[in-house]
Amino acid sequence: MDDRDLRRRAIALYDRFTHETRDRRAFMADLTRLAGGTAAANALLLGIAADPAAASIVPADDPRVHTIELGWPTSATRKLKGYSARPAAARGKLPVVIVVHENRGLNEHIRDITRRVAIEGFTAVAPDFLSPMGGTPADEDKARDMIARLDLATTIADGVATIRLFEQPQRSTGKVGTVGFCWGGGLVDRLAIAAGDHLAAAVAYYGPAPPPSEAAKVKAAMLLHYAGLDDRVDAMARPWVTALKAAKVRVDSYIYPDVNHAFNNDTAADRYNEAAAKLAWDRTIAFFREYLK
Repeated sequence: MDDRDLRRRAIALYDRFTHETRDRRAFMADLTRLAGGTAAANALLLGIAADPAAASIVPADDPRVHTIELGWPTSATRKLKGYSARPAAARGKLPVVIVVHENRGLNEHIRDITRRVAIEGFTAVAPDFLSPMGGTPADEDKARDMIARLDLATTIADGVATIRLFEQPQRSTGKVGTVGFCWGGGLVDRLAIAAGDHLAAAVAYYGPAPPPSEAAKVKAAMLLHYAGLDDRVDAMARPWVTALKAAKVRVDSYIYPDVNHAFNNDTAADRYNEAAAKLAWDRTIAFFREYLK
């Protein structure tokens, strides 16, 4: 087994751990057998897993952006907290992009993504969908377990309420889009179904797809990014894209060859693919400029 094949198999193990079993002890035992020893397994894991200490592309103190922590009600009894960024030099109202986190919650990487959206000329808002459970913890395994316990229908309702709040004229130009990654990409698809014409544009990165029968409910323009080596998600993506096209939804979808799930995440060295990430990001910003401005 060459190094490339070893890393692909290790990534497949990690994906199964993070998205299905969430049993770290079993995962590490499998990874140790694959790598041939504990030290080699730990070295592999350093490249596969996201590094919470990785440097941001747009630092928190970047003078180009103004950031705030904020909270808002989503029902009479529920409230979300989150993080928002907008261009520091902006005057007046801007379109809003809701940034939906992965299954690790609202962490520093997603805050960085939020600032990246802001410097492109948008107000970016990143909800912490774990707010009702006390907020995103520092422990990523705990965050994944909390995500798994969320009630999907209630979480979708929180997201739709957020979209409808930020489309109000005192908060934006009235145009709202959303972008999400992994678990967040899957939620973006479901928000597009549930939000109707309140959502103008939706971008999902390697998100597990909803049932194709729901496609006719989508009113937003859709941009879908998939990883060529991501068999688990890609199997769901094909019928979803086909159904969207059959329903006459404005949809563009791209499969980036020979890249892994989470290829956009620059904090995970062995998953990140700079060329694919840049191309997908450029397409994302162009898409938002077309449909939100």
